[in-house]
Amino acid sequence: MPSSATPSVAHAIRAAMLTAEPEAKAMAARAVARDWRAGRLAFAFDVAMPDAPARPDTPQLLPPNAMPKRGRGGSERGRIALLHALCHIEFVAIDLALDAAGRFGAERGPSFVSDWLAVAADEAMHFALLARRLRTLGTFYGDLPAHDGLWDAARETAHDIAARLAVVPMVLEARGLDVTPVTIERFEAAGDLRSARILQRILDDEIRHVRFGTTHFARVCQERGESPPQLWKSLVERHFRGAVKPPFNDSARRSAGLSCEMMAGVA
Repeated sequence: MPSSATPSVAHAIRAAMLTAEPEAKAMAARAVARDWRAGRLAFAFDVAMPDAPARPDTPQLLPPNAMPKRGRGGSERGRIALLHALCHIEFVAIDLALDAAGRFGAERGPSFVSDWLAVAADEAMHFALLARRLRTLGTFYGDLPAHDGLWDAARETAHDIAARLAVVPMVLEARGLDVTPVTIERFEAAGDLRSARILQRILDDEIRHVRFGTTHFARVCQERGESPPQLWKSLVERHFRGAVKPPFNDSARRSAGLSCEMMAGVA
């Protein structure tokens, strides 16, 4: 059992979220997950999560509708732009997972913290793989603009664990299950097999991340006496600015625990 001198998991999570430099944030997230697994952090929530995580000076953050068009990844320039966008998504996903563990862990328990710190460590590893791949292509994370729309979902759902699970893993990450196979095919067709292998690794991990979301969402629904499909649809309609619509990666979604009812369009 942790002693009274053992630092709290909340304090470690907050420190990682307030680390701005990208590689340092990735290392901090992996360290939090490692220390939690090893019993070096107490299940204690003695500090609040920040309203927003620390961010580096680059990339320049633009509104989503002001982002330059990336093309479809046929040219090397287009592939670099796509890899940079994916690298930024993984960078923000580190903080999304950390925030879930730190913001809702007290109410959801140690297993919830374990799952979302594992996700944070995965996202940190994904970021590192993509950042390294960008460097081999002669560029760096931060060289191109990006948008901060993903963190908007965290702000919108900071009040309710059910809303957070419904929107972040079960909509945003699930969308990655749908689009990543096509992206992999484009990189393979262009002969960029190294990038394709990285994206396949990310896809395999994201199935597990979405499954964490669906599993914990089902538990919350059971506790509240709610129907998972009905609550999911109502929360997505209330908190997600967009539509959930095909094409879907049916097999990946089923593996992640998303039912057919949760694949129906949400206007």
